[in-house]
Amino acid sequence: MTEQHPTSTDASTTPDAPVVVAIDGPAGSGKSSVSKAVARRLGYRYLDTGAWYRALALHTLDADVDPEDSAAVIGSLDAFGGAFTVSLDPDVTAFTLGDRDVTDEIRGPRVTDVVSAVARVPEVRAWINETFRSLIADVDRPGIVVEGRDITTVVAPDAQARILLTASEAARMARRSAEFESHPAGDVAEQLQRRDRADSRVVDFMNAADGVTTVDSTHIDFDETVDAVVRVTESLTARNSHGSR
Repeated sequence: MTEQHPTSTDASTTPDAPVVVAIDGPAGSGKSSVSKAVARRLGYRYLDTGAWYRALALHTLDADVDPEDSAAVIGSLDAFGGAFTVSLDPDVTAFTLGDRDVTDEIRGPRVTDVVSAVARVPEVRAWINETFRSLIADVDRPGIVVEGRDITTVVAPDAQARILLTASEAARMARRSAEFESHPAGDVAEQLQRRDRADSRVVDFMNAADGVTTVDSTHIDFDETVDAVVRVTESLTARNSHGSR
């Protein structure tokens, strides 16, 4: 499958289109919670792209498809596309697979252990990325915050605001451990490092590409991070809006 980049997502050629805020970042950087809060603050829609890969991983497991069998995973995409639904409302976190609510299940260890195997298949990424672009192009005004891996470089390289949200490994481990208090700190750290290693084979999520603004949250709290991302977003969208006239 060949990746295409529809012109409908190109903010430079469609100045009246909804604002697109693209946010990348490694595991534990807080990109999901921060992005959702930013969307609420700005009155935008919100797209959690990682949930799609997690839901696909769950779909393959439920269908007894080996996540390491790339051909079988690719063959399951159409069925997955017809079964998976999401909410773009930042106030409503809901993911449904068929008639089943999988909002919590896709975050569990069963899925976490295999999601990288599914996500690194090029044909899977191409198929899902096209779905993301369609969702972005069809979003209601005034805008949408899209977060995940390679969003700023592959999915929405023409977004009005492109941000890399990052933090030191120690800070990311501490935050992830706080999320999973019942898990031993060593297990959480090992899982995060394993995710970083696996995902780094697919995308460079620690270094900002040209035109991408880095927000480092190592030494600031959640609210300060949201404030920083909102400031960067408003500055970049104002600049790009002015430049498009």
